[in-house]
Amino acid sequence: MRMDERLELLKRWLKSDAGLTGFDITPASSDASFRRYFRVRHGHESHIAMDAPPKKENCGLYVMVARALSSLGLNVPHIFLADLKQGFLLLSDFGVRSYLDVLDESNAGRLYGDALNALLVLQSHRDFQDDCFPPYDRQLLMNEMNLFRDWYLREHLGITLSVRHNKVLDEVYEILILSALEQPTVWVHRDFHSRNLMYVEKGNPGILDFQDTVIGPVTYDLVSLLRDCYIQWPHARVQVWLEEHYLRLRENKVIERVDRSQFERWFDLMGVQRHLKAIGIFSRLNIRDGKPGYMNDIPRTLGYVMEVSARYPELKGLNELLGNL
Repeated sequence: MRMDERLELLKRWLKSDAGLTGFDITPASSDASFRRYFRVRHGHESHIAMDAPPKKENCGLYVMVARALSSLGLNVPHIFLADLKQGFLLLSDFGVRSYLDVLDESNAGRLYGDALNALLVLQSHRDFQDDCFPPYDRQLLMNEMNLFRDWYLREHLGITLSVRHNKVLDEVYEILILSALEQPTVWVHRDFHSRNLMYVEKGNPGILDFQDTVIGPVTYDLVSLLRDCYIQWPHARVQVWLEEHYLRLRENKVIERVDRSQFERWFDLMGVQRHLKAIGIFSRLNIRDGKPGYMNDIPRTLGYVMEVSARYPELKGLNELLGNL
């Protein structure tokens, strides 16, 4: 079904099931998936309608995770109406100001403070019972990193890797996986960064794009936020935020008997894993999905990988490989 046909179905659903009349509907945003979002204005009210084609996306999962995060007191969109069969949701509207849109030197401390408070709530939740969330296991970690090899190196750069280069990547991937799997596990949003945090007056931040939540490494969301693919902060400032969050995790007994140097090593290596994945995804979005905008974020993201891999002897092979591209 073509996208314009989906939009017509969505409009009919808003009239028939949501009971809305005389509304205006305009694109609100799209993301790195098949989901689309529309702003629906009617009278003095505004909502967000999600279009998630059932063959491509899982609305039921979104609803389940939204309820779980809301139960913790986190500010996620309220679901007014859901049609899982058609793949339509009617949500509350957080407005148009993402963290990426509003962050600057004057407000970064306050906004990151709010974000880190929300992250601590997410990470402090202990009533697991597996929570219906899948584990961030070895296979998932490996599949993500292979996006870098397949889509950035092979498809984007057109490189045929030698046996030696593939061996270097395999060895580095194993180091990164072992580092991730030895960490304490928490609820992991998986995309906790400036594009998915909305600046709102009450209950800041509004949290979006959480449907891929898993149970995984404690540093994953922290490095997503502090070494953001879309905005970069000075190393010294990141270190302050890292130190503060580390101490709060210890105070809340999310991590125990983990020294500061070990935590920072986890943080650094987790960032390399995430950034390799992101570079692969950005390349795939451009080549496969015709979304070239993310290519502008590759230099920043690759820069993180180069900076960290230069500081860790076990990542020397990766640093040399990338430096010779």
